Amino acid sequence: MALATAPSSPPQPVPTKTISIQNAPSFDHHSRILSSLKQCKDMSQLKQIHAQTLRSTSPYHPKTFFLYSQILHFSSFRDFNYALQLFNLIENPNSFMWNTLIRASAHDVSKKEQAIRLYLEMLEQAPFFPDNHTFPFVLKGCAYLFALSEGKQVHGHALKHGLGSDVYVNNSLIHFYASCGCLDLAEKVFVKMSERSLVSWNVMIEGFVQFGKFNHALNLFREMWEKFDPDGYTLQSVISACAGLGALSLGAWAHAYLLKKCDFHFSTDVLINNSLVDMYCKCGSLELAQHVFEGMRKRDLTSWNHMILGFAMHGQAEAAIECFDKMIRMESFRPNSITFIGLLSACNHKGMISEGRLYFDMMINDYKIKPVLEHYGCLVDLLAHAGFIDEALDLVSMMPMRPDAVIWRSLLDACCKKNGSVELSEELASQVLRSEGDVGSGVYVLLSRVYASACRWDDVGLVRKLMTGKGVTKEPGCSSIEIDGVAHELFAGDTSHPETKEIYQMLNVIDEKLVSVGYSPDYSQAPMVDELDEARRHSLRLHSERLAIALGLLKMQPGMPIRIFKNLQVCNDCHEVTKLISRIFSVEIIVRDRARFHHFKDGFCSCLDYW
Repeated sequence: MALATAPSSPPQPVPTKTISIQNAPSFDHHSRILSSLKQCKDMSQLKQIHAQTLRSTSPYHPKTFFLYSQILHFSSFRDFNYALQLFNLIENPNSFMWNTLIRASAHDVSKKEQAIRLYLEMLEQAPFFPDNHTFPFVLKGCAYLFALSEGKQVHGHALKHGLGSDVYVNNSLIHFYASCGCLDLAEKVFVKMSERSLVSWNVMIEGFVQFGKFNHALNLFREMWEKFDPDGYTLQSVISACAGLGALSLGAWAHAYLLKKCDFHFSTDVLINNSLVDMYCKCGSLELAQHVFEGMRKRDLTSWNHMILGFAMHGQAEAAIECFDKMIRMESFRPNSITFIGLLSACNHKGMISEGRLYFDMMINDYKIKPVLEHYGCLVDLLAHAGFIDEALDLVSMMPMRPDAVIWRSLLDACCKKNGSVELSEELASQVLRSEGDVGSGVYVLLSRVYASACRWDDVGLVRKLMTGKGVTKEPGCSSIEIDGVAHELFAGDTSHPETKEIYQMLNVIDEKLVSVGYSPDYSQAPMVDELDEARRHSLRLHSERLAIALGLLKMQPGMPIRIFKNLQVCNDCHEVTKLISRIFSVEIIVRDRARFHHFKDGFCSCLDYW
């Protein structure tokens, strides 16, 4: 297999800063040249040493061959083309030389394919077999290129050459399969390993995190903890898993461990600090996120984007905009597509129409960023939930791409909250069903709420019958709460929790206090219950977040906020009830639903009843 670069003539000495070989200590000539190589700082000096080697050594001397391997190694990461030319001039290069070039190619983004080509050429031409250094380098290139077929062949070659139990090869295989989307194959390699290093555990944990299997990642971390102390790479994956689960206690522990046990390099690393900012934002502790962000010695664009998105999801639009202004004026970062998703989301959660339009136009006109579906989705949602449904529909009609089910659902949700016409809601529901092509329950629930708000209970019943006929079941509400580092999951109407009796007794206490302050249920939020108002009231009181709040009131220490994560968007009735509970019991309640965070305190919510 021919390579693209042809060999060139031997280099000539370059009249720049030189290394004096002649004045080196008096030992054999090859050793003096090798000593000079160890002092070499750049390619200019290397070329002089290479020229001296050509002039003063015999190409047949065994030590000359070693010198060439070291010159090749030095040049491979500084001037790959030079290294390739040198390699092509060497007769019968050994496996170290092949590995040197393959490694350099695998580490260069623009040369990943060349790593595979060199490997194939090595198989065809070299009298040496690939070794446990060759395969990790080639698999790294395959992983970057998502070259699943080629990587599987490399896996077969490794087995053929008796390296099926080699730790380094297996670590690379786990990373390769996970990168190519084959987590099952990565896990299969991991499980079969007779010996594992810390890297083995790290790459498997990282694979679970990449696939959103956060519980699997943390369970594997706990298993690893019995054998190895975590390093910075382990903790970065753990922190990301905690962000996905909202596991604040474990995330804060990982942060403390990082500061206490790991090298200063890791504790100040931009990537790890970015993960911490993201984790604290997603776990509901915006204050700690800001503390980490402001203490960072160095920030990149991702750091600023995480903070802007954090302010947005917590409903602090003004802080998000202020953060953006600092980023472009004081730090001179150029915003990207993700930055504007954060800004538009912030405006959306606060109902800031003018600012949302301003940033959408700024993105296009000032920064030449082409809006994608997510940008249009934010602006459509902003307009629709502010009551500008017609303008939102006009924007959808002018989009250069086909709107997805998320956009149609946001319009339907706006019609539900803003009492839009039943006819428009029905048309939007049809668009959602056509876009989704599945039998998700969300659209039916929204449509039933539209009918319930219009007191069209017969139509609510028809929607329910339609769901039954199509085999569609309502997605159950599920809320999680972390108490003393242990996560508790509760479903709507749940009776499986070990402390169910105490939870329901606390619910009765809550109900009595709610009635005493004049609470009246919003029955339109329970349209799927085909009974009288009493049954609907009972259904509402058993929503998953209310069960979680009751457990929190029972178990949390006084003065500690109750943090709840829910899989669905909070309903109007539960939102009102949570405000009242925060005042009655003098407790701060932080709820993250499908859309955003709500901070309840003293009878008010941070969203100001706009969500």
